[in-house]
Amino acid sequence: MFARRYLPSLPSLLALEAVARLGTASAAAEELNLTQGAISRQLQVLEGQLGVALIIRDKHRLRLTPAAQDFVAEARRALTTLSRASLALRANPTGGSLNLAILPAFGMHWLAPRLARFATQHPEVTVNLSTRLKPFDFSATAFDAAIHYGRQDWPGVDYLKLMDEDLLAVAAPGLPPMARAEDILTQPLLQLESRPGDWGRWLAHHGAANERPPAMLFDQFATMTQAAIHGLGLALLPLFLIRRDLEEGRLVPAFGQAVPALGSYYLVWPKDTPPRAPLTSFRRWLTSELPPVHLG
Repeated sequence: MFARRYLPSLPSLLALEAVARLGTASAAAEELNLTQGAISRQLQVLEGQLGVALIIRDKHRLRLTPAAQDFVAEARRALTTLSRASLALRANPTGGSLNLAILPAFGMHWLAPRLARFATQHPEVTVNLSTRLKPFDFSATAFDAAIHYGRQDWPGVDYLKLMDEDLLAVAAPGLPPMARAEDILTQPLLQLESRPGDWGRWLAHHGAANERPPAMLFDQFATMTQAAIHGLGLALLPLFLIRRDLEEGRLVPAFGQAVPALGSYYLVWPKDTPPRAPLTSFRRWLTSELPPVHLG
């Protein structure tokens, strides 16, 4: 719970934030459609409520004390959170929102084709998607959950496993036949920068251990896939991303069958935060989308 006696009024906060940013009461008054006197009164009310001097009055300019500058930085974050909450409410007045961090390739090829079913089953939930490539601190963001690739190595979260991944070595059509896995070392290789050991593990899987070949680096599968299609080199790509490219002949297998990747895909969410209803609905729906687990 927050301490109500120290909770500033919204007009006072807006006046202080505008003065901090613009430097004068007249500029703040113009932006907020108030008089200079009203701005001054709001600042005085805030100083009286907090019991702290916030403003250094220097001729025609107003400067914030160092403590007030720190306070405004925190207040801006609170105002931003409140603004986002208002936008979410306007976007979905009958229900809640789910803020989900996704990996771009997984989001485009696996999640997006299924989201229409979730929207049909849960019209009360608005799903907001943003890209994040690496784990982050949930407490410093507005995200409810995230899609994670790798192992169960994200601290402070719970996991729902979505799928494993199989990688296939592929290239553009016209690649000379290869008699053994080591033959790929004669070709330019493409690699995701977040997975530097993939080619080495692929070679070890095919019996050629202790190799770590150099490769051109990419930050996303989408650009690496296009580079392979246009003949820039061989790429190790997840099967679920390139099935259509294989079916339509834009890519062809370079050598061997698909091999298991080192990691898997998970939905993760903060362990110590009570789940909101939209996340509970989303997790339940995702579970229904997963293939059944066969025992024995």
